Amino acid sequence: MRPVRAHRIVGIIGGMGPEATVDLMRRVIAKTPAKDDQDHIHLLVESNPKIPSRTAHLIEESGPDPTPELVRIAENLEKAGADALAMPCNTAHAYATAIRRAVSIPFIDMIAITVAEVAQELPARVGLLASSAVLKTKIFEDAFAAEGIKTVPPKDQAAVMRLIKGVKQGATGDAERRTLSLLAKDLAGEVDALVVACSELSVIADHIVAPFTDSVEVLANHIVHFAGVEIKR
Repeated sequence: MRPVRAHRIVGIIGGMGPEATVDLMRRVIAKTPAKDDQDHIHLLVESNPKIPSRTAHLIEESGPDPTPELVRIAENLEKAGADALAMPCNTAHAYATAIRRAVSIPFIDMIAITVAEVAQELPARVGLLASSAVLKTKIFEDAFAAEGIKTVPPKDQAAVMRLIKGVKQGATGDAERRTLSLLAKDLAGEVDALVVACSELSVIADHIVAPFTDSVEVLANHIVHFAGVEIKR
């Protein structure tokens, strides 16, 4: 019998939203060379759509703070055996500091690793397709600024938010994909690099024709690498 290779375990703080969480898992599976179940990476996933709204808390300043629930999930995943944590929600990285403080295992920061990858291209201006909460909290803007890079939002942020909310409602068809592609094309004409910085948008980003970096794709690559697996080419 062929010996089973042991991989490091990654805990996923998910449910923000559910489709984005499944999308990350699909990408990790697709990147893992496997001949049988045992060759795949062990993921511990809590997909909890009941985590309080990040938009309500950060933008409307009226909803409950999601920090306690995010911390609870992180602690539980560590107790369950996770060797590292990942979170396929760019907006929720506004709470990353609290998550790091609550656990003793690494937190794979999707913002930091995406910025590091894009910065290698030495762009002067980066276009951000992101939620309004990401833009308001400046989590990407500040990280890029530390690299001497300016960020540029879309001209029609309202249209971006309609797409994000649509994906959460199951609207992931060709019409939504074409709309995102047009928004991306418009923004790409003003910048040196383009980043899809919302995991809902990542779900419908396959029609984008302009070169871009997808934060969920970057995260999936890092999860596979952390687990100790060579990415399937």
